[in-house]
Amino acid sequence: MSGPPPSVDGLELQVQRALQEGLPIVAQPYQALARQLGVSEAEIIACIEKQQAAGLHKRFGMVLRHRQLGYTANAMVVWNVDDEQVSEIGELLGREPCVTLSYRRPRRPPRWPYNLFCMIHGKSREEVLAQLQEIIQRNNLQHLPHKVLFSTHCFKQRGAVYV
Repeated sequence: MSGPPPSVDGLELQVQRALQEGLPIVAQPYQALARQLGVSEAEIIACIEKQQAAGLHKRFGMVLRHRQLGYTANAMVVWNVDDEQVSEIGELLGREPCVTLSYRRPRRPPRWPYNLFCMIHGKSREEVLAQLQEIIQRNNLQHLPHKVLFSTHCFKQRGAVYV
């Protein structure tokens, strides 16, 4: 999207502010948000759909604070995959239960030949490395050059800020 973002006011602004704080973790989060703002669930959904159509929201996701759940071994596995296969391998990795992210990035030759990244969280480095070996064996990925980069610092995690 280019140019200034569409203007928002009233309910749209309230919905944006509420969304950036995060939806409640309940069975019907839009209904809970509607109660909080004193409108109907249908109005909340219509407002969000309007904002999405205007390009204000591309996607919804969640921020999971994995360290608080005991997952302190976090590895970014970077792969050097033929460009013709990167989408297929990325989807394959993304279907693995222990992989939380799988995405393509451009190579930065000559020092960085990797174009596919995936994140694996575990309670120990040994667990993460064992999961990776299982993934490699199960999917016949032994031929793909890769590196395992364990995180050493946890940065602040938060969702998007709109207003």
